Parts: sequence; C-alpha cells; structure tokens
Amino acid sequence: MQAGVKIAFGTDAGVYPHGWNAKQFAHMVRWGLTPMQAIQAATVNAADLLGWADRVGAVEPGKFADVIAVAGDPVEDVTVLEHVRFVMKGGAVVKDSLTTGATRAR
Repeated sequence: MQAGVKIAFGTDAGVYPHGWNAKQFAHMVRWGLTPMQAIQAATVNAADLLGWADRVGAVEPGKFADVIAVAGDPVEDVTVLEHVRFVMKGGAVVKDSLTTGATRAR
C-alpha cells in the first residue's frame, strides 16, 4: 500500500467454511493495513482490480445495492466484520438479524 500497489481482499486457497473469509480483515490489519484500507481491499479495490468498478464496490447511484451491516464500528474493531447481521444483495434483503433475526429466501 505504501508503494501505491492496490491490494484486493480474497484468496485462491481451497474451500473453507462459509464466513471464514472475513477473518482475512484481521490478518490484513495485523500485517500493516489500517482497518479502512482492509475494508477498501474488499470493496473499491477489489471492484477496480476485477474491472467491475462501474457496477460494484461502492454505494453509488447505478451500482448494485450490495450492503452489509454489523454491530459495531469496523474502523475501530475490524473483527466485527466476522459477524454480519444484515445483508442486502442487489437491493433485496437476504439476511436481517438486526430487526427480525430472519434470513429471507434469495
């Protein structure tokens, strides 16, 4: 990051249990990224490096409405991203344990 190289969140490792990929945020911070830089690696940087920045990576008009929510401030404690409580995919709520505790059909 200091040299201006964009880093994207993700791995080419084999299969692991659903949700474990979020543990990568803490590893990225442990190895020198700020929590915000780790979040950007999973959002705007990943979208840019995949060539999808016109569709995903930020909350902006015309982009897919893919949003998550957690209890806490991930800039203060990036590990809260390991416990996602709300998911909106393409504008449709697919998980909402903030208000109902339910997961809706996709």
